[in-house]
Amino acid sequence: DEWVHVGVDGDLPATGGVIVPLARWLASRDQLLARKAPLGVRLASSESPEKIRNDLGRFDLIALEFPIFRDGRAYSQAVLLRGRVRYPGRLIATGEVLADMLPLLRRCGFDAVRLRADQNPQTARRTLGFDALPYQGDVTGRRAPFINTATA
Repeated sequence: DEWVHVGVDGDLPATGGVIVPLARWLASRDQLLARKAPLGVRLASSESPEKIRNDLGRFDLIALEFPIFRDGRAYSQAVLLRGRVRYPGRLIATGEVLADMLPLLRRCGFDAVRLRADQNPQTARRTLGFDALPYQGDVTGRRAPFINTATA
């Protein structure tokens, strides 16, 4: 991972990609764009993707935070970004990301994760094979095989 996570007040590196919190993006937008380097924004689970809707084309990635395991708002943020506003860039799940979350993260539109430190990457890879047939459609357009697309 060559991206540098920068806080609200931290110094920006001279080169290379940075991921900044939403507050930093809103306060330092012009400075960040002037760097001419890859740029990512990090949204807390309490922050609406609507706040960056008009700037989505400026971000190479969006990191969505899971502050605790049982807080699933980042799943909803991902579905909004992929489904409603059609964000084409990378979506990364960060924070309290556990291996057993990976199949649902993929269905919601995430394409990368930063696992919690105690999670085993090999276990995480194996969980991606446990993706059962869906009962509902998802952001990838997959549907349960028993749904008649002519009436659904």
